[in-house]
Formats: sequence, structure tokens, C-alpha cells
Amino acid sequence: MASLQDQLLKAGLADKSSARQARQDKRKKQKMKNKSSQPLLDENQLAAQQAIEQKKARDRALNEQQQKEREQRSVIAQVRQLITVNIQQRGGSEAVLNFTDDNVVKRMHVGEAVRKQVTQGRLAVVKQDEEYFLVPMPVADKIAQRDEASVIYRADTLEEAAPGEEDDWYADYQIPDDLTW
Repeated sequence: MASLQDQLLKAGLADKSSARQARQDKRKKQKMKNKSSQPLLDENQLAAQQAIEQKKARDRALNEQQQKEREQRSVIAQVRQLITVNIQQRGGSEAVLNFTDDNVVKRMHVGEAVRKQVTQGRLAVVKQDEEYFLVPMPVADKIAQRDEASVIYRADTLEEAAPGEEDDWYADYQIPDDLTW
């Protein structure tokens, strides 16, 4: 089947120069259309690429957050395991062990031998799920490496006053020479 242009030439309704002119106009229009649509494709591609980059950034942030949560759960599980494996018995209830947790004085009834071990720095008080337990000091060090807030009381970290400090609080004051004893 011949094109409309060929049919018009055969019928004598159009001449070859007008047909050539029509083809050139058609090519020019097609070129202009391609040139004008190309920037639209670039803008669309840029927008799509930006959307992909934003999605990747969101995914990375979400993955980092999930990784932190997994690490935190892992630390909690490690602390829980260290505590449950190394719990020391409290002994009797003849002595009271006082310690502070969040500026609140807490009491634990323990045996006298256990209280001495705690005050000598061999045992430490740790907290798990709002309960307090006694564990050996090396285990408390391992727990403190993972979660400092779990170790509630350690006798070896308390600031003890030097023996001379209590007597020297008045050292800055002048003593009069004419004072008679």
C-alpha cells in the first residue's frame, strides 16, 4: 500500500518539490520534538536518581538503628547471663547491707560473712530487672565493661578519706602565739 504522498503525486494533486518540502518539515518537527523531550528525560532521570539516593540513605539509617538495637539486646543478654551464672548466696539475714541506687538508700539482708566480703571489695551488688544480686568482683568488672549502670555498689570504687584529711581541715587557720594551754 502506497503512502498518501505517493498517491497525491500519481493523481497530480501535488508536485515533487512540495512533497520534498513536506518531508523536510516533518523531519525538522521530529528533531525539535526529540530535542525538547530530551531535557525532560534528564530531569526525570535526575528525580528518579535522587529518589533512589534518598531511599538508600533512609535504608542505611534504618539498618544502623536496627544494628544498634541488636547490639543493645546482645549486651543485655550477656549481662543477664553473667549475673545468673555467678550469683552468690546472701547467707543468713543477720546483717543489713545498705547501698544507694539512684539516690535512694536500699537495704539487703545478708549474712555477716557476706557483708564483710562486700565491704572488703570481693563482692559487688548488681541490678537486673529491678532486683539486686551479689556477684564476685571480677564478674562485676565484666558487667561494668558491658553496662556500667548494672553495677550498683562496689566497695573498691568508694572514695575513702585519707587518714590525715579529717584532722587537717583546720590547717588553713592561724593559731595565735599567745594561746596558753
